[in-house]
Amino acid sequence: MMPRSALLLVSFLWLPHVFADAPSAEDVQHFERRIRPLLSRRCFSCHSQRAKTIHGGLRLDRADDLRRGGDSGAAVVPGKPEESLLVKAIGYEEDIQMPPDGKLPEAEIAELVAWIASGAFFPTAGDQPSRADGEIDFKAGRNFWSFQRVRPQPLPQLANQSWPQQRMDAFVLAGLERAGLTPSPQADRTTLIRRVYFDLIGLPPQPAQVREFVNDPSPLAFENLVDRLLSSPQYGEKWARMWLDMARYTDRTASWLYKNGQPHLYRDWVGQAMNDDLPYDQFVHRQLATDMMPGTGPEDLPALGFIGLSPAYWKELKLPCEIIKVIVADEWEERVDAVSRTFLGLTVACARCHDHKFDPISSEDYYALAGVFASCRLQERPVIDEKLYQPVQEAKQEIEKLEAEIKELKKTKPKDGEAAPQAKIDALTAKILELKGTPHFDAPLASAVVDESLYVVRAGKLPENGTRLDYRPGPKDLPLFVRGNPNRPGPIVRRRFLKVLSDDPQPFQSGSGRLELARSITGDAAPLAARVIVNRIWLAHFGRGIVTTPSNFGRQGSRPTHPELLDDLAARFIAGGWSIKKLHREILLSATWQQASAVDETKAAIDPNNVRLWRMNRRRLEFESWRDAMLAVTGELDASIGGSSLELDSPTNLRRTVYATVHRRDMSTTLQIHDFPDPTSHSPHRSNTTTPLQGLYALNGPLLAARSAALVKQLSNDESADDETKIQRAYWRLFSRAPTQQEISIGTKFLNDVSGTEKVAAWKQYAHALLASNEFLFLD
Repeated sequence: MMPRSALLLVSFLWLPHVFADAPSAEDVQHFERRIRPLLSRRCFSCHSQRAKTIHGGLRLDRADDLRRGGDSGAAVVPGKPEESLLVKAIGYEEDIQMPPDGKLPEAEIAELVAWIASGAFFPTAGDQPSRADGEIDFKAGRNFWSFQRVRPQPLPQLANQSWPQQRMDAFVLAGLERAGLTPSPQADRTTLIRRVYFDLIGLPPQPAQVREFVNDPSPLAFENLVDRLLSSPQYGEKWARMWLDMARYTDRTASWLYKNGQPHLYRDWVGQAMNDDLPYDQFVHRQLATDMMPGTGPEDLPALGFIGLSPAYWKELKLPCEIIKVIVADEWEERVDAVSRTFLGLTVACARCHDHKFDPISSEDYYALAGVFASCRLQERPVIDEKLYQPVQEAKQEIEKLEAEIKELKKTKPKDGEAAPQAKIDALTAKILELKGTPHFDAPLASAVVDESLYVVRAGKLPENGTRLDYRPGPKDLPLFVRGNPNRPGPIVRRRFLKVLSDDPQPFQSGSGRLELARSITGDAAPLAARVIVNRIWLAHFGRGIVTTPSNFGRQGSRPTHPELLDDLAARFIAGGWSIKKLHREILLSATWQQASAVDETKAAIDPNNVRLWRMNRRRLEFESWRDAMLAVTGELDASIGGSSLELDSPTNLRRTVYATVHRRDMSTTLQIHDFPDPTSHSPHRSNTTTPLQGLYALNGPLLAARSAALVKQLSNDESADDETKIQRAYWRLFSRAPTQQEISIGTKFLNDVSGTEKVAAWKQYAHALLASNEFLFLD
């Protein structure tokens, strides 16, 4: 039985979801990937349409039947697991004990309890096109908006012809005019330079740079500024972090998972690819299959970190292989999910146990993609030629044997009259040192993949003999697992692309099929892939996507607020060579992006959420930009690019936050309280919470205390400067503007009340207040 304390804790953790206005795309995905398969596996044989006899009059396969309940009454009380008969039954608390053949594992009970505590969301019947025989009608499914071809759209008729500065402005203005709205005035130059600096490089401008731009009379001043920032190496640092959220990047993983490579090579590759404006189609290809592409070498292998850094789950090989097969299948599912949501904006993993309930994606589609990842092995690979590395590989294998021998010798107790084995230990140690001198011994290892298929087999004839993982060369096609269970294999499914995105998907022939998959994403699925990445860039610039579910472009995702605009941008993105920098440039030079952020009450009454973009959205800086800005304004920022990560909270870490260590299993508390995404799974966008812990961190955390002292030191370099002059300098450094007379008055009054050592302390308090202010944290 689940302890009451655990029940209460689960209910508390899920409480915010109970009061949600409507289920989110994440709710749908959680249900389809976790709850429906669990109910199907454990309950549907007796409580669904397929049951020969529906026991207790209770069906659990439809939303209406779940709410109605069975002969004993309602099985589920949304938000109240302690009152739900289903919880009591699976907890074996009552006379009714389900399933009758044995209690569920505690993890599955907790999953169901948490689901009920969150409101027991159960989607209504899927609305995907289907035939009378129940099969998916892929031809009809292709009519959905996100699967359509993209083409440049005709410009709309406008009443205000003078406002648009870029093609995109015409589509935005057309929507405003239809809603009876007008755009906001252009932001002032001080606001624009601060906004564009944070948008492109994630750092604030220096006071001299602000003054130079504000006083530049050239009509091309802003355009030249955008081009200069796009060429800055800091651009790649800023935009790599956006991508790493989706790629579930980590520097450290579970302690039991042996790793000797350098994950940061993938992070640095992404940053360099952004700086080089690597065409997005090539960006996709290289991350899935750079080792299979002509013209690439071992130095390109870090690109494979998208797959090579995938989460790996613990496999206790003493357990029967039937259990290990499920764990391995879960890993394949995670990779299908990350690839499909990142590049295609589709939740393909929802089709592991059954055809997708909403989108035209079949279980065969899922296993066709899962077969690609079942044919890959995560493996560290040297970024030098394999022939050069072969002696190193042999040396490392020999070192491993020698270290094992030394370990055994150290356990040995010498018998009477025998010498201790220290001499032999010393000789073996010397041999190890000699082997470590092998040329290229310290060559970096990238977190990558190789084409090898994994077979999970019994270690002996009986289940109690445990399990063996057998990697074999060559690809393999997976069978369709009945209800997602790898121990119930069905017909073999050839590796291929998704049927709804390809008229006649052909089986993959080249190795695992990774390269063919990558080319299909930017070939057959190019319209969808382009829409997805264009929407992600738009989201980063405006704080809201044209599609507000950036990793779900299916039927359960939101519809685009500006469909013609999205199609026009996507079509020209492809035609323009898949250049992300060109897309940035068009957005930043638009009249839409350059609007002021001030709220107009009349317009807000018509469009309170600014869906029509009648003003620019005011946005809070991500933690990375906030911390980096503190280091920049205090003059402490270490601007060196690339390399190994450093612990975030180390007092000596003055590098940009993108280089802070991300630990998959033991993430920094500082990152956790500032909405950093969970590196165990794909993250479509940053959450934006405001919590007491964040406020306490700003007031009492070591980061702001140390930066306050450093800022005061910077301001005190000129001993002849008075308090008012220092306040002026502080405002220019932090806010890119001069203080008002009132702000000067407040500051000088606070500082003039003390003297001597108390004056230094007062200055630190004053600097701390400025760094913790909303103006420093938010971007107009």
